Amino acid sequence: MHGNIVIYIISFVFMGLGALAQMMLKKRFTQYSQNMLSSGLTGKDVAEKMLKDSGIYDVQVISVPGMLTDHYNPANKTVNLSEGVYNQCNIAAAAVAAHECGHAVQHAKSYSFLTMRSKLVPVVNFSSNWLQWVLLAGVLMVQAFPQLLLVGICMFALTTLFSIITLPVEFNASLRALAWLEKTNVTNTTELPMAKNALKWAASTYCVAALASIANLLYYLQLFLSSRNRN
Repeated sequence: MHGNIVIYIISFVFMGLGALAQMMLKKRFTQYSQNMLSSGLTGKDVAEKMLKDSGIYDVQVISVPGMLTDHYNPANKTVNLSEGVYNQCNIAAAAVAAHECGHAVQHAKSYSFLTMRSKLVPVVNFSSNWLQWVLLAGVLMVQAFPQLLLVGICMFALTTLFSIITLPVEFNASLRALAWLEKTNVTNTTELPMAKNALKWAASTYCVAALASIANLLYYLQLFLSSRNRN
């Protein structure tokens, strides 16, 4: 019982940290969106320039609706930039656009962690569709049918593994982005630290998500082991 309370407290802590990281990310994005980029490049310009400089000519840069919906899609080789990035000429837009192009560079260079994550996507998508129902049923029936909870734990372990593998993918994309921004002088010496700070808060959301996933996995695992000990 004491172990369960500890796990609950840890889960709530990570929920709070996740909300804080998201809030700070939005705050920094809004803040750096007000700082115009001295090079005069929009997010689209930054993305296209980084792709060209990296020798990548088969990736398209497109605009997608929403805020912070930016992502790279390796399936159709598109850098998808949100409305607040695509046409905007500011530090936040430059940082986000370069980061997403960092994923395109990873793809072109067959970066191992990106390859691993891409292979896990279909499995994780399938697991995610059923995970909450399997876990719910497993918890409710843990005494009569503990094997169902074990199935849910295995499915949850896949999503946790995905979160962990995502960390080096995101950190590496940011490192590539910042190195390119500095090398090409797309951001000057005053703007680069701001771009770095924006990407730092973006990375923090992935860190918190991975740690929260690990904590929840441990909770379900402890629940399963406790039920086995009682039986």
